[in-house]
Amino acid sequence: MSESTRTRKLRIREMVLADCDRVAEIRVRGWQSAYRGLMPQSYLDRLSVAEDAERRRGYLAQADAGVVDLVAEDTGGEVVGWACHGPYRDGELRTSDAELYAIYVHPDHVGHGVGQALLAESVARCAAAGHGRLLLWVLRENGRARRFYERAGFHADGAEEPFEVNGAIVPEVRYTRALPR
Repeated sequence: MSESTRTRKLRIREMVLADCDRVAEIRVRGWQSAYRGLMPQSYLDRLSVAEDAERRRGYLAQADAGVVDLVAEDTGGEVVGWACHGPYRDGELRTSDAELYAIYVHPDHVGHGVGQALLAESVARCAAAGHGRLLLWVLRENGRARRFYERAGFHADGAEEPFEVNGAIVPEVRYTRALPR
């Protein structure tokens, strides 16, 4: 079976504790791949899968109300992508809108529909929970990600905020999409 055929048949499910190591690998490798040239390389080189896995375990143990972690599994049972969504955060306040906090696909599986499947499931779950909009933040210079979200019906709404990484300012822009009622 070809790689593209295999990843089209995905199972999207909620993340469990046993997924933390693989999700951490996906996150770190995703950052190192997607943000090369957009963030200081020294920062990307220092990212640790082990430290990220420990943070994931802590987050899952907290069971933050309304936060949903999803993973995409291929037909062989390998986790190839991860997404997280929940209430939109406006500073310390949570609003009635939803926010896609993160979505990462293992670099070996980018371009095979994994991100689209995770995003579609997040959109469906946020709509089912009664949220009117789904918002997200993306690096301003990350053209690939911005095109991905635009193809999925999101648009930049004009909001920007600085994101500091190792002393470098990496601006983010906010995207939004209305959710079906």
